[in-house]
This record gives sequence, C-alpha cells and structure tokens, in this order.
Amino acid sequence: MSKKPLLSARDLRKSYGRRSARFEALKGINIDIYGGESVAIIGKSGSGKSTLMHLFALLDKPTQGSIRLNGKNTSKLNAHSLNKIRNKEFGFVFQSFFMNSNDTVLNNVILPLKIAGVSFRERRRRAMDALRVVELADKAKNKANDLSGGQKQRVCIARAIVNDPKVIFADEPTGNLDSATGERIEKLLFGLNKKKGITLIIVTHDQDLADKCDRQIHIADGKIFDESRSQELDLANFDGDSDNDGMRDHNTTKHIDAEEAEE
Repeated sequence: MSKKPLLSARDLRKSYGRRSARFEALKGINIDIYGGESVAIIGKSGSGKSTLMHLFALLDKPTQGSIRLNGKNTSKLNAHSLNKIRNKEFGFVFQSFFMNSNDTVLNNVILPLKIAGVSFRERRRRAMDALRVVELADKAKNKANDLSGGQKQRVCIARAIVNDPKVIFADEPTGNLDSATGERIEKLLFGLNKKKGITLIIVTHDQDLADKCDRQIHIADGKIFDESRSQELDLANFDGDSDNDGMRDHNTTKHIDAEEAEE
C-alpha cells in the first residue's frame, strides 16, 4: 500500500443556496485516502457523506478547498480531463443501479468502454471478462430488466471494473438488497480490493459493512468527528514513517473543528 495519498482533500467545503437559504454540507474536511485501502465514510442522512464522495469522485466541485489526485490539484483540470479521469480511473456502484433496463446486460457493461473509444471487439472481450468476475457471463444477452436486484448490482460492479479503475466508489451498495445477497456483493467488492488492489471507498450508514473496511471516517453535520484504522493499515502506512502524513489530516480536521466551535 502506497504511503503517498491517492486522493487528498484540504479545507474542503461545500454549500448550497444563498443568504438565508444557504446550507453548508461540508465544513472544512481534511483527509487523505491511500491507494489500495478500503475506506468507509459513515454518517446519517444529511451528514454530508454522499457530498464528500461526490467531490472525491469529481462529480461535483467544492465551494472552497481542493481535491488532489496523485498530488495534482483537480480544480485546474478542464471538463474533458475530468470526464476522462472519471471514465478511466474511477468505477461507480450506486444503491440505485442506473442501468438501461431495456438494453442487454452486455451493453450496460460495455458503456464505459464505448465512451472511452475502445474498439468493438476489445470492449466486448473486456465486458465479458468483467461479467465472468461477477459470475454473470451466462446473462450477457438478457435484458437488464429481467435480473434480480442482486444480479443488477453485480452487473453494476462489472461495469465499474471494466475499465480497470484505480478507485471504486460505492454509495450504499447493499442498501436495497437482502442480507444474503448483500453479503455476496460485499465479498465481490472486498475481493476486488484485496486481489486487484483497487481502492474502495464506501458510503454507508451500515456499521457492519464499515467494520470490514481498513478505515472508518465518521461524519456528522459536515465535519469529521472520528476516524479509526485497522492495525494492519497502521503498520502498512505508518510504521517507521517519520512524517506521519496519514495522521496529520485527521488531527488538522479536529483542530479546524475546534476553532469553528469556538467562533
């Protein structure tokens, strides 16, 4: 696991509306996420957890502060570059599947490759490989609408990995599934994290799911109020690392939060 952050947020703030209707969704977030780790962002509805994920995934822009990807400030990137990063570097798994229900499973998985300009033969090959990973190659010609909820989520995972991403963002990936199907989805996601080294960022209110991650970031009212790491991650990133970058972000966040509380 890399000791240099893959994704970094500094003084990240996001607000909506103006004047008396202004709502601050995020209030000075500072956090680093490292390549190959699994991170749970936990909070209740309205806590700011989904807003934080959308900013990390470059689906939205912060009102203030910065997001860095591999040390590069993403605020300086144009729309074309951002689209290219989202398509090639990131994969997405949402609670609502966002599939074309009237199209085939194969075509739903192929979509990111088509956007990327991959040739017909190559994108078909890679899409079938992704479907084999989630054990749905036999459903390739089925209409997406004919699948169960668990099968649809597995198709979404296949679509998320088809471009060999560095990061998978999963927003309540098991929220609409029964417990047995949810466990299967969890095994798929964490298997990809461990076997392929894909960074996994999960937004959830499910503590049981969060407990399976390397790190948990608890957020409420737009601020981080707690962060915990597994012993394995501590040793991987910080044993003998004198600059302690990984811990500074959370301490800085607490310092900022304390200053805001005093104002």
